[in-house]
Amino acid sequence: MTQSTSHLTAELSPSSLLPVNKAATDADSRRTRLREFQSHLLERMQAARSGAEAQESQLGLLIGQSRWLLNLQEAGEIVAVDKISRVPLTHDWFLGLSNVRGSLISVIDFARYQGQGLTQIDKECRIVAFAPTFSFSSGLLVSRVLGLRNVAQMTLQPAESIDSTGAKRYVDSESQVWTELSMARILQDPRFLQVGL
Repeated sequence: MTQSTSHLTAELSPSSLLPVNKAATDADSRRTRLREFQSHLLERMQAARSGAEAQESQLGLLIGQSRWLLNLQEAGEIVAVDKISRVPLTHDWFLGLSNVRGSLISVIDFARYQGQGLTQIDKECRIVAFAPTFSFSSGLLVSRVLGLRNVAQMTLQPAESIDSTGAKRYVDSESQVWTELSMARILQDPRFLQVGL
C-alpha cells in the first residue's frame, strides 16, 4: 500500500466517519425553512403593496385567540421575539423594549391590551412593527403570523357586527371570523399612549 493510499484509508476509517449531530441538522433545516418562508412572505408583501392587490391582500395574524387582518401599508418589519427588557411601573400589556436591527422599539402584548390573558411567548410568536410612515417605534406581539389573506374572497359582516372601535369584520370560507386591525386607529387611542401606571 502506497503512502498516499494508506493516508486516504486512515482519513476514511470508521472512527473518522462519526454521525452528524441530528439535532443540529434539524435546527439548521428549520432555520433555513423559516428564512425561506420569511423571504417569500416579504416578497409577496412588497408585491401586494405596490399594486391593486394591496386593497385585497391583508396580513393575517393570530392575536390571543382572535384572527386579525392588517393592511400591508401599516405593517413594518416582522421579526421573531428576542430579548425584551422590562420597563418598571408600566402596564402589564407593555412588555418593554426590544432591539430590532439596531433600533429600540417598544413591544405591546396586544391581546393583553384588549383585556385577554398575557400572550405566552413561544417560537411561533412575532413582533409586527408599525410601518415607518407612522414614525412610531413600536410593535405588537402576535401569537402567530398566518400569511396573506384575500378579503375579496371573504364576506363582509353587516354594519351591526362592527366593533366599538369601528373595525370591520369578515368571515372566510371556513367560517373563521377576521377583524380589521388598524395601526392608525390604535395610535389614536389615548390609553395606548399611556404606558405608565
